[in-house]
Amino acid sequence: MKSPFLLMLQEQMYLRRYAKRTIEAYLKWTAAFIRFNNMRHPTTMGDKEVELFLNHLVNEQNVAQGTQAQALNALCFLYKEILKKPLSLRLNFTKSQRPRKLPVVLTKEEVSSLLTMCSTRHYLSCALLYGSGIKLMEAMRLRVKDIDFDYLCLRIWDGKGGKNRVVTLAKELIPLLRSQILQVENYLQLDLQNPQYCGVWLPHRLRHKYNGHEKQLMWQYIFPSHKLSVDPETKQLRRHHIDEKQVQRAVKKAAYLAGITKQVTPHTLRHSFATHLLQNGADIRTIQTQLGHSDVRTTQIYTHIIQQGGQGVVSPISHLPQRIK
Repeated sequence: MKSPFLLMLQEQMYLRRYAKRTIEAYLKWTAAFIRFNNMRHPTTMGDKEVELFLNHLVNEQNVAQGTQAQALNALCFLYKEILKKPLSLRLNFTKSQRPRKLPVVLTKEEVSSLLTMCSTRHYLSCALLYGSGIKLMEAMRLRVKDIDFDYLCLRIWDGKGGKNRVVTLAKELIPLLRSQILQVENYLQLDLQNPQYCGVWLPHRLRHKYNGHEKQLMWQYIFPSHKLSVDPETKQLRRHHIDEKQVQRAVKKAAYLAGITKQVTPHTLRHSFATHLLQNGADIRTIQTQLGHSDVRTTQIYTHIIQQGGQGVVSPISHLPQRIK
């Protein structure tokens, strides 16, 4: 059971319409900050304790830049929006210098083997991760209306940074998607018979603009949960999308069954999508648009993967006479 303070923080974030994943992350870092300071209440602490905590994350836990930044954002929100005691803009702490990892990429043969070993239940979601290069949560949040069969594309709404984009859709996945939509429709017809059912969750601004649409097929999730649940924000009975952990486990198991020794996650399929597009001759700007990167330098990391030998350098050992075995 969360402490009354964390429950209050959670409620305040819901009232401010923060995303569920952001709420979970901010609660986690706030709880970690409190534990680090021997369970002292945040109102009794300030800049000094925050600096020590951020230093601890780098010096003791060796976290990446993004992880430390997320912790800082959580505490800045806590002190500015909840406690009304904003932190100093000149916090003095050690910033993480941990280098960014090069992405793990599968070969085309490995992707084929992985998808072959994927369970029937999760094949479509995994195929979309690779076939369209979308992130795991983008796949989970897909709704029926986001599938454009005529123009072979998916519409991704509110991606990272609140950006929208259009990505490619492989025509080979159309039969499976149509079958999946029929399953979604069957769930909806069943739900509509339940007097307590309040429709699918909609963002607050759409909830008012499209009043009543929460029970229409077009707004339902492509990958619905097999059971109804209570919306933590509104306390109403809804059918949410499946938990992303199901797909994470499915990918891990499929990689194991396929005999792939690389560390494989759902995001590996997105990395493979970008790398294979480069290998097929797509230009870097097109791939940047498909992935939704704001800076092309982020996309250019994939060029390092396809170059033979580091930066295209051929090892001098390759020019030596071959050893006779």
